[in-house]
Amino acid sequence: MKVAVLGAGVVGVATAYYLARDGHEVVLIERRAKAAEEASFGNGGLVSPSDAYAWASPDALKMALKSLYRSDLGIKYRLRLDPRLWVWSVQFLTQCTSAAAYRNTLVKLRLISYSKDCLNRLVEETGIGYDGRSQGILYYFRSKDGLKAASHHMGILRDQGLRIETVERDRMLELEPVMERAPEVAGGIYSPDCQTGDSHKFSNNLAEWCRTHKGTTLFYDAPIRRLIVEGDRVVRVQTDRGEVAADAFVLAAGSESALIAGEIGVRLPIYPVKGFSITAPLTRPEAGPHMGLVDEDLLVAMSPFGGRLRAAASAVFAGYDYGHRPKDFRSIHAITETLYGDAVDQSRIVYWTGLRPMTPSSVPILGPSRYGNLFLNVGHGHVGWSMACGSGRFVADQIAGRQPEIDTDGLLAV
Repeated sequence: MKVAVLGAGVVGVATAYYLARDGHEVVLIERRAKAAEEASFGNGGLVSPSDAYAWASPDALKMALKSLYRSDLGIKYRLRLDPRLWVWSVQFLTQCTSAAAYRNTLVKLRLISYSKDCLNRLVEETGIGYDGRSQGILYYFRSKDGLKAASHHMGILRDQGLRIETVERDRMLELEPVMERAPEVAGGIYSPDCQTGDSHKFSNNLAEWCRTHKGTTLFYDAPIRRLIVEGDRVVRVQTDRGEVAADAFVLAAGSESALIAGEIGVRLPIYPVKGFSITAPLTRPEAGPHMGLVDEDLLVAMSPFGGRLRAAASAVFAGYDYGHRPKDFRSIHAITETLYGDAVDQSRIVYWTGLRPMTPSSVPILGPSRYGNLFLNVGHGHVGWSMACGSGRFVADQIAGRQPEIDTDGLLAV
């Protein structure tokens, strides 16, 4: 069967891999010149079951209200004359109960844990490199009260079998010596089951592997204009480079998915949430982080990528706006300068902004749509890298008519 995958971010490329492995003829369609040039380019680099918490919760509602009048918070929600934001916000409010937050968190944890296993098996099978590390993630806090509250909060994940260790300062310095440069930090939470890696490098290496080993067509520089429907099926996709016909289609175009699907009457509850990051070479790689780090007070995530440092922050509700200003990176620079000082090569910093495709529940939308041959792999929010391989395998199983390896409850689109 010929399958067109729409979008070559990390989710789309992973989907293409599993489809090609099943023996399908795969065409990977992407509007950029190569894979993973948007949300998958500059994320925090974390593959993290410990980040499975749903954004929608009673606490998130309080944070959103604070962000209306405070500019120093990592999450910035601003009232806008944007009907999409208003509709999404109402849907978000319905998910802000304790019961919904608990349910959505467990669904996310199930998918992320499965996806991490899929990622590791995929890398074993293909041998591709992506600057991956399996040293875990350390979440650090400036106050003992904040550490205590977070440790209690992490109990949900601990109860599900995720290894979580609350560490005082001495143990934290054993795990990550660079934290000695942050004397105000009280301690942290260490999650050894987490990993880090460069999803941009992963996506491009995997796409090329699929082309070389499975005959996958990489159809780049091809912005999607519309899906062409006949009856209850999608028959072609129209791009700037011409039309592509296929037997089945997988929509995996990140935040743009809502716009593409909306044109054919498929309403996706996705809103773009903007994030920022820097990627910089390290003049002394040994001075960089040994594992993933997250400053929980300023919501900045850091990852080691070989001899490079990735640091990402912020969640800004600004619609389909890719712009950025120097002040958007202020908190990132403050933390990286404190921890790594002159080890960061300031002359070669790459600045990035991208849009995370958030659903109100924080749970992605997977599987068949109202059109029999259009499958969805969308809405992964800020953990697309963490969910990519599991989601790709899940959707490939749906197309093949196989029972997925994990429980489908809470994941299927329809």
